[in-house]
Amino acid sequence: MADEGGGGEGNINDNMGNQLQLLPDNEEEEEEDDMDTEDRDSEEAEISNTITFDPSLPTSHAYLGSDMEEFHGRTVHDDDSCQTIPVLPHTAVMLVPGQTLPLQLFRPQEVSMMRSVIQRDRTFAVLAHSDAGELQAEFGTTAEIYAYREEQEYGIETVKVKAVGRQRFKVHEIRTQADGIRQAKVQILPERILPDPLSAVQLTPLSRLHMHPSSKPVNQSCKQAQCCWNVYQQRKFHCASLTPWPPWVYALYDSESLMNRVKKQLHEWDENLNDDSLPTNAVDFSYRVAACLPIDDGLRLQLLKIGSAIQRLRCELDIMDRCTSLCCKQCQDTEITTKNEIFSLSLYGPMAAYVNPHGYVHETLTVYKANNLNLVGRPSTLHSWFPGYAWTIAQCRNCGSHMGWKFTATKKDLSPPRFWGLTRSAMLPRIPHSDGEEGREGSRLFCL
Repeated sequence: MADEGGGGEGNINDNMGNQLQLLPDNEEEEEEDDMDTEDRDSEEAEISNTITFDPSLPTSHAYLGSDMEEFHGRTVHDDDSCQTIPVLPHTAVMLVPGQTLPLQLFRPQEVSMMRSVIQRDRTFAVLAHSDAGELQAEFGTTAEIYAYREEQEYGIETVKVKAVGRQRFKVHEIRTQADGIRQAKVQILPERILPDPLSAVQLTPLSRLHMHPSSKPVNQSCKQAQCCWNVYQQRKFHCASLTPWPPWVYALYDSESLMNRVKKQLHEWDENLNDDSLPTNAVDFSYRVAACLPIDDGLRLQLLKIGSAIQRLRCELDIMDRCTSLCCKQCQDTEITTKNEIFSLSLYGPMAAYVNPHGYVHETLTVYKANNLNLVGRPSTLHSWFPGYAWTIAQCRNCGSHMGWKFTATKKDLSPPRFWGLTRSAMLPRIPHSDGEEGREGSRLFCL
């Protein structure tokens, strides 16, 4: 059946559901109809961008069950301390601090490890493997379980988990126990909080007179808020006149200025984005943005290595400025979508991690329109990550790689009526060719 669908054996593992009703003998004709539907979908998406879907539904991961045992509290390890933490095996996710990680585990080794983790501090390690295919990961992120459930289906013990990324670490040593569970000796990496670039020349008695952006009235209009921000910026960088450098130089390394610039970029990507849903802390904000960027593992690993929120935000701005479209990772030339089509259907942002019934985790980016895709199978509501929507598998038209799913509303009052969910592991960010670049390699990938 997998071969008939054109996806091969790996396609079954990547699908969202357990069973698929594949296309009949007149598959080519129906695929042409599907492509026509894509064009109509894009036109309708451009007409109305009003969203009536509840964005809190995907964050609950209701498909894992509603009777999960929840845990409270938080485990935080000291900076630069060495810890021995069990390693989650068979995962291809590069976890970012603050990012939610849903899991469905079936292997006896994984089930045994999770039971042991629950009895301790509910913390395990997620290693960061890049696309380079290195034998052993050097970095990773700790994950803490906040919801847990055990069940038995057809005689197979299953563990369902909701975890959240906590702290970055550097791997010192990995050893395998007699039961097959790997233990990693890691060093917790600190977050370097850089001081205000003008703190050395500011007068402390006068600094309390500076207006803070959080003190602005809530009921201000956009123009009033922008005017208030400009006044605040002028006052904040007024001390730059006492230095050899102009104010804009200091703004390049000011966390508030960088966060404001990133928010403007995010609003260009998503008109419906609510600023209240974003963290106010620069560290947490930078990780939230990193988890939402549709970049490959190589770039995400570079962001994960950075120990300063200011430098991380600067790199994220560079990526967002230069990224114009996303292409198929296998073809590298087939454009799938552009950044103008990205929108948020979840409180997490435009991209979040979800797990299918086979235990495969997909970081899924929601877009209004996608190109060069063929649909495989029939729409299904089974195990849907977005309640009220039916999913259909989408593959690259040129190479047949699994790219994601098309989601179609099952109720007329749901908006958007249809959208696409693209898996991050199948996409590659791309920037257009410039006159000074020769060949494809120079413009295909970013470099920080």
